[in-house]
Amino acid sequence: MRIRWYGQSAFLLTGTSRVFIDPFGDPGGALAARGIEWNYPRIAESADLLLVTHEHMDHNEVDVIGGEPVVIRSTAGRFESPVGEVVGIASEHDDVAGTLRGPNTIFRFELDGVRFAHLGDFGQAALRPEQRDAIGDVDVLFVPAGGGPTVGGQPAADVVRAIAPRLVVPMHYRTPAISFLDPPDEFLAALGMPVTETESDVEIDGLEGVLLLAPPS
Repeated sequence: MRIRWYGQSAFLLTGTSRVFIDPFGDPGGALAARGIEWNYPRIAESADLLLVTHEHMDHNEVDVIGGEPVVIRSTAGRFESPVGEVVGIASEHDDVAGTLRGPNTIFRFELDGVRFAHLGDFGQAALRPEQRDAIGDVDVLFVPAGGGPTVGGQPAADVVRAIAPRLVVPMHYRTPAISFLDPPDEFLAALGMPVTETESDVEIDGLEGVLLLAPPS
């Protein structure tokens, strides 16, 4: 099982099927107008399944993904897919019931026996009990760690502890490629788990703790 990080919340999972989550196009121009730097490379991939957690421009550019993927987009519920059942869990992009930044979908699915959960731009102060129950047991958790419009620091660490995955993959934080969000340092310190730093494309079999991927170049 391989994970490749493209920056922000965009990942390709490769096993017997290919799953892509939260692709972006080229938001640099729109962000530059707001004084924000964005230098992640463009995405050019294909997939069997494409998941979009919410409808913001740095997460929902489905046209950059080739092939003929099944698309599950910003929707809660239970869905059949090329990898089996995908569960979409309703959540919010902020801590004021979605009134500031809107809804966000947490996705839970299994690929080749590995149970994944991707939190998207989760911004609630904490998981609600019914959300935790719907997520279930998780092997690999993708969690936003950069604060600002999402959780970060101690609240993000509390979410990880509530889910208790085998492997934690931080995402959506400041890197040399972008000029906004916070770096993951506060989150890593609050979590206090062993950290493995590696390249942006890595095989995850046997890994535990925190997997800190290098930003793509």
